Amino acid sequence: MTLLKKSIAEAVGTFTLVFAGCGAVMVADRFPGSVPPAAVPVVFGLAVAVMIYAVGHISGAHFNPAVTLAFAVGRHFPLRQIPFYWLAQFSGAVAASGLLVLLLPSGRAYGTTFSSVHPPQALAWEGVLTFFLMFVIMAVATDTRAEGTMAGAAIGGTVMLAAFVGGPVTGASMNPARSLAPALFQGQLGEMWIYTLGPVLGAVAAALLYNFLRQGPQTASEVLGSGR
Repeated sequence: MTLLKKSIAEAVGTFTLVFAGCGAVMVADRFPGSVPPAAVPVVFGLAVAVMIYAVGHISGAHFNPAVTLAFAVGRHFPLRQIPFYWLAQFSGAVAASGLLVLLLPSGRAYGTTFSSVHPPQALAWEGVLTFFLMFVIMAVATDTRAEGTMAGAAIGGTVMLAAFVGGPVTGASMNPARSLAPALFQGQLGEMWIYTLGPVLGAVAAALLYNFLRQGPQTASEVLGSGR
């Protein structure tokens, strides 16, 4: 698969994530009663899940600059391809937010992520939530012992779970591209450092930890045998 095709797949996947997820937030704001608040985490999770099944076999379905960096740090992704994936992910996200602004009437919400706690707490929340997400991604995407066919459900479910728990606190972004795109159109970039640094730290930590945990016996027979 060529790098161009992989990058296009990443752009499409990230576009879908932002268009569906941030779109749900914007539709709920502009058409009261149309989308219940509890549905927004479900939309984000489903968007990630369906696009993993759609293009995961093409690009690996990162859809997230922090995930791409963590894969590279964990030696599961070529360093030279990082700029191309990042360009695709940010471009897809910005295109989705721009299209939403064009297609919907003006309103107050753009899907921008805001923190409801002090910056250090918000940074920790984003880091921890992204850690959970990347840990699951590492398990289903890099470990042959995991059930690979369930990758979309597992990762989408983790996004959904994190959004239910952390959504009221920080918006549970876990993704610099997902946060930057709506923030650009709303003109609210002051907290972008939180939504960049937090996910990067959490994702890299998860990738390194899982690499450490996966080292050792690979089969049940080897595990049993090691105790003899």
